[in-house]
Amino acid sequence: MDIEASPFESSEMLATFLASTPLIPESWRLCSSANAAAHGSFRTEEIGDVVYIAFSGIQMAGGSGPSWGQLVPLVSVGDVTLFSSQPSKEGEDAVMVHGGMLNLFWSIFKPFQNQMMAIMGNPNTKSIIITGHSLGGAIASLCTIWLLSYLQSISSSMPVLCITYGSPLLGNESLSQAILKERWGGNFCHVVSKHDIMPRLLFAPIIPLTTQISSLLQFWQFSMIFPDLGNFGAQISDQEKSDLFSFVMAYLSNAASQDGESPMMPFLFHPFGSYFFVSDEGAVCVDGTTTVIKMMHLLWATSSPVSCIKDHLKYGDYVNKLSLLSLNQRDSLQVNNVPDSSYEAGLELALQSSGITSQDPAALPFKQCLSSARRTGRSPTLNAANLAVRLSKVVPYRAEIEWYQAWCAKSDDELGYYDSFKRRGSANLKRDMKVNMNRIKLARFWNNVIEMLENNELPRDFNKRAKWVNAAHSYQLQVEPLDIAEYYGKEMHKTKGHYLENGRERRYKIFDKWWMEREASTEETNNNKERSKFAGLTQDSCFWAKVEEARDWLSRVRSERDVNERVLLWQNIEKFEKYAMELVGSKAVSEDVLAKNSSYSLWVEELREVRGLNSKFQTFPSPFTRFREVVP
Repeated sequence: MDIEASPFESSEMLATFLASTPLIPESWRLCSSANAAAHGSFRTEEIGDVVYIAFSGIQMAGGSGPSWGQLVPLVSVGDVTLFSSQPSKEGEDAVMVHGGMLNLFWSIFKPFQNQMMAIMGNPNTKSIIITGHSLGGAIASLCTIWLLSYLQSISSSMPVLCITYGSPLLGNESLSQAILKERWGGNFCHVVSKHDIMPRLLFAPIIPLTTQISSLLQFWQFSMIFPDLGNFGAQISDQEKSDLFSFVMAYLSNAASQDGESPMMPFLFHPFGSYFFVSDEGAVCVDGTTTVIKMMHLLWATSSPVSCIKDHLKYGDYVNKLSLLSLNQRDSLQVNNVPDSSYEAGLELALQSSGITSQDPAALPFKQCLSSARRTGRSPTLNAANLAVRLSKVVPYRAEIEWYQAWCAKSDDELGYYDSFKRRGSANLKRDMKVNMNRIKLARFWNNVIEMLENNELPRDFNKRAKWVNAAHSYQLQVEPLDIAEYYGKEMHKTKGHYLENGRERRYKIFDKWWMEREASTEETNNNKERSKFAGLTQDSCFWAKVEEARDWLSRVRSERDVNERVLLWQNIEKFEKYAMELVGSKAVSEDVLAKNSSYSLWVEELREVRGLNSKFQTFPSPFTRFREVVP
């Protein structure tokens, strides 16, 4: 049996489990404390070996004006590149976030960064919880994205969880997809109440309602500071509340009506991570963009213009009720008619927890929404096992390429592996075609692996598993030289530019990242010992691409008349020469690199010739008058 039918009751069970831990009550307690403090601040508290950081929901938004809905790129924070583990696909939109919220993040980033360095430097810290209410939730999400990227850059496995309360949407669809690709979805838990308008607000283009939004933010923030005096804060009229509710509902209904198709009214902001929907009757936990949007709509359809505004301030009430309600709810199901299957029982529990009655018009759509989210394909673990079987079936393709490599080493033309494939002609057409087909089949297999990983069809730690990291790296060292040979053999560099910048396949960039992030082991330490003979495969899979660029530089330097340009070209040549010497000296290249007629050997001879001519006519630039042998 290879089908995993994820029991639907897991959404309610997960919510019940989360509510039974200290995470929700403790994080909300810190949020309340941060809200009562000065605006723009954050609170830090250590509870056992867990450190909580809570951001105040009272922020100088400044985003209620025309810039409120503006999206801005999110590429890096300081010297940390975000979402770096998975290079973007060609044509993919850039990751963008709400400009006003990003400005709020920048206003607190430096003190937050300093605080995090101190926390992570404490050996007693075992995990970190970042939380925030309202606008503070958006800041908490941005801080978590930075922290996860930073931890990834230093190969740290510190557990991090972000819990937000009534947080507005943060970024575009590319942000949601990037978080999925990084496998960070489980690091975000957004607590959203049944009627709260704030998490739903940015489905609509709210620039036409900036005045009402400004008043609404002032009312909420005044109520957070002075809970007993909230009614005296800035108010909007009943008509304005009704207009705002209807306006947002129209866009939310549009977003919820789409099933992976382009909506009639496109929306800029998309949810990410897991959503923990709370009501007076309990909680339901779901993930997946489509499911979350539909759930937001179904629950909000039971709301009203008044309750959608007041609910943003009721998270403390919901948190206090959760544990007791989850127990009572299970008892109530036991005394009623219990469905025959656990699946149907799970649907009923989730329905009760959402606060929707079985007679409510939203009950059937609610069940359909959850049913459509039910996974019916292979589980990630089974997918990984099946992929291992498929990997064994492509091993013969690599074996045939290895045979081809051995044949090239013994060939009388002394071209070597790379140049034999690059210059292949009609003499050995059948053999060369076989190798090329194997190259294409292997590329198809590994592209499929990456696609499955990015679609969350494989285990979260798949790209950390030694078997797959080593298999990908071995494939890359063997086959990427053939891809480079194909690129330059077909002279694609003349129209597209050199391979490294314009022709390299995305899978190789991903495999580079896997290899760099692999965990250190005794075996890897042993592999770094000095070699006694040349490597079976050149340890830089892009070596031949660098050779081709060096050949281009050398060709250009012969005819270049501009002195400054000649100096720059010679600097590039010398840099590559030094790099190649180090590789050869450490025997980190295969023997075919030094074959008599290989591109590298020919480049070495041409370099000696050019240097000799320059020396003879005394036109060689002064920084390069000391010549060195290229091959030890």
